[in-house]
Amino acid sequence: MTHTDRPAAAHELAQVNIARLLAPLDSPQLKDFVDALDPVNAVADASAGFVWRLQSEAGNATDIPVLGDEWLIVNMSTWRDTDALTAFMYQGQHRELLGRRREWFARIKEAVTTLWWVPAGHRPTVPEAEERLLHLRAHGPTPYAFTLRTSFPPGKAAPAAGLPGGVVHEDPGSPV
Repeated sequence: MTHTDRPAAAHELAQVNIARLLAPLDSPQLKDFVDALDPVNAVADASAGFVWRLQSEAGNATDIPVLGDEWLIVNMSTWRDTDALTAFMYQGQHRELLGRRREWFARIKEAVTTLWWVPAGHRPTVPEAEERLLHLRAHGPTPYAFTLRTSFPPGKAAPAAGLPGGVVHEDPGSPV
């Protein structure tokens, strides 16, 4: 069975990752990163298991604000499953860029990447992604927000009690 012959899945894997820039996007220091955005996004878009990615009119998400910090950039996408995301992340030009990330981005001690399951066809929002990332930071991996290292199967998941700031949103995967 090829990936095009698969039955429609009930869920897709959402991922978000953020990075704190070491310099402005238009600086010489970030030129290689910025020049690689379109080619790497094109590879992602054509990857088996890719579903969707967040982008502005510029074609990427570098100008979309996240967590109220102008030095943070966001990348968010949905995939068929963790295998599809992993296959893209650790091969080709994306892998090369991962190896150079310290040239462009500051080290952040808290989690910068989180995953969660969404109903097929749902397009996560930046506030939704921020909530999941903050949940992971506060509670560690749970079915509501997890990592590739500690993942959970698809399905409905509720946030753990005590999310910082009292933020609790209904799971977008819940039937209404």
